[in-house]
Amino acid sequence: MALLEFTPNGIWCPEADVYIDPWKPVPKALVTHGHSDHARPGHGHYLCTEAAAPVIRHRLGAIRAQTIRFGEERTINGVQFTFFPAGHIPGSAQIRVSRKGETWVVSGDYKVEPDRLSEAFEPIRCHTFITESTFGLPVYRWQPQEAVFEEIAGWWRNNRAEGKISLLSAYALGKAQRIIRNLDFSIGPVYVHGAVDVVNRILHRQGFELPPTGAFTDDTPRQALEGSLIIAPPAALNSAWTRRFKNLSTATASGWMNIRGARRRRSVDRGFALSDHADWDGLNRAIRATGAEQVFVTHGYTAIFAQWLREQGLDAKEVRTEFGEEEV
Repeated sequence: MALLEFTPNGIWCPEADVYIDPWKPVPKALVTHGHSDHARPGHGHYLCTEAAAPVIRHRLGAIRAQTIRFGEERTINGVQFTFFPAGHIPGSAQIRVSRKGETWVVSGDYKVEPDRLSEAFEPIRCHTFITESTFGLPVYRWQPQEAVFEEIAGWWRNNRAEGKISLLSAYALGKAQRIIRNLDFSIGPVYVHGAVDVVNRILHRQGFELPPTGAFTDDTPRQALEGSLIIAPPAALNSAWTRRFKNLSTATASGWMNIRGARRRRSVDRGFALSDHADWDGLNRAIRATGAEQVFVTHGYTAIFAQWLREQGLDAKEVRTEFGEEEV
């Protein structure tokens, strides 16, 4: 019997009878983080990190959930489960599963570059590693985030000099807070969409350090917005919410912006290649650091990346899951 199996409900540990990030309702779910393709409603019981729990509870409502600290081991029917930082968003985890000398690691989503907000990624030694491959092509190589934030600052300064509002779209959980944490607030005022403000307040109560931002409402004076930066989720672009603003410059922060033409498809003025997922080099570096001989490749460029890993001498297989690309 394999330590973990891929089933129609999700990644299953038969001996412990628990699932990791299941996509269909199950009695017991171990959840890596709060994005909706990993933390889904309908499970009987949830286990997640202390830092991930407040957002998961906010999103899923009244759930039966227990929490675990990073590095804490929980034994279920003789199988040891330990959560380690994944570096993806605040509270995100990799889950190590061990039994009788055999160790697997389920990475969830991860990035290896420290972002000054999330708990830094920790490579975990294992025999088998389950990895995402969202950006599993050599064309996806990120600049250091300091360079990206210099680009964002330059765009914002130019817009402010022209009296324009700068609207930057970024996912409301994780990406938006990472941007806020690294912005140059000397340039001007920063406002956020209500969906971003809710997450900001949750994380602030947990002790995550975020500079204060204004929550945009219908009562916000329009003259106060001139030269400001507004951070909103991608769904707000080209919506009635956005059309209320005049003299606006739009941008998107996403790993997809690394590809020519992506900005045009998103109908924005600027694109900044900033992702909360590992790039090509990060994926390879993380996998090498595990020492794993067997790798299962989930959502993303699974076939291409698995083939590449096989060429490097690893036993790599692509697997179908229902994880998506909610945050990139």
